[in-house]
Amino acid sequence: MEISWFQAALLGLFACLSSMPGLGGTSIGNYTLGRPLVGGLICGLILGDLQTGILVGIAMQLVYIALVTPGGTVSADVRAVSYIGIPLAMIAVHSYGLNPASREAQGLATSFGSMVGTLGTVLFYGTATINLAWQHVGWTAVEKGDFKKLYTVNWVLPWISHIICSFIPTLIMCKMGAPMVDLIKTYLPMDGLAMKTLFTVGSLLPCVGIAILLKQIVTKAVDFIPFFFGFTLAASLGINLVSATLVAALFALINYKIKMLSLSKTAVVAADDLDDDDEEDI
Repeated sequence: MEISWFQAALLGLFACLSSMPGLGGTSIGNYTLGRPLVGGLICGLILGDLQTGILVGIAMQLVYIALVTPGGTVSADVRAVSYIGIPLAMIAVHSYGLNPASREAQGLATSFGSMVGTLGTVLFYGTATINLAWQHVGWTAVEKGDFKKLYTVNWVLPWISHIICSFIPTLIMCKMGAPMVDLIKTYLPMDGLAMKTLFTVGSLLPCVGIAILLKQIVTKAVDFIPFFFGFTLAASLGINLVSATLVAALFALINYKIKMLSLSKTAVVAADDLDDDDEEDI
C-alpha cells in the first residue's frame, strides 16, 4: 500500500479540522473527527481500504478511550494518532501480510498509535504556542475597539498554526511513512524477538485504556456489575458490543422510568405533608 501526495494532503486537512475549535466547536472537531474510531473510518475511505481503517481505528480507540486533557495537559495527541498513526499502521499491516482482524495486527496498530501519539504532543504544544501570538493580536484589537478583527483572529489566523503543526507534518509523515515501514520490516522480521515483544505490549495497551476509564466511572464495587454484564452477553450469547449496547440502552430506559416514578411519588408525599401543615396552622 502506498499513499499518494493527494491522499496525504487529505489526511493533513482532516488533521487540521479535527483540532480546529472553529469547526462547530470541539464537539465536532476534537471529540468527533479527532477520535481514532472516526479517524479510522475517514482514513479507510481516503486510502481505499475501509475494513482495515475501521479495525485499526477500533484498536487505537481502546487505548485512548479515557484520554482527557485537564488544563490543556496532554499525554498523547489523538489527532496525530488518527491521521498519522492509523495510515502508517495500515501500511504496516499490509506490509507484514497480516489479517487486520487478527490479534497480531491489533497489537501492531496500537504500538504504532502509541509511538505517534507521544510524538504528536510536540505538534499539540507547537500549535498552542503559535496560537498565543494570535491571542495577543485579539487582545490588541479589543483594546482598540476593533471587534470585527476578532473574526479574523478566531477563524483565519489559527489556520496558519494548524498548517504548520498539523497539515505539513501529517503530509510528510504519511507520504514518507511507507519507506520507513519497509525499513522496519527489513530489520524487524515477524518471527524476531523485537516484533513479538511489540505485539505483546501492543495487545496490553487496550487494557490500560479500559482501566483508566473504569477508574473514572467506578465509585463502588457494584458499579462493576453493569460493566461486565455487556461483556458477558457478548461472550456467552455471541452478540457483538453494538447489540450489547442496545440491550444496555433498554435497561437504562427502565432505570430512568423507575427513578422518575420514585421522584414523582416523593413529590406527592411532600405535597400532602405540606397540606397537612397548612390545615394545622389554620
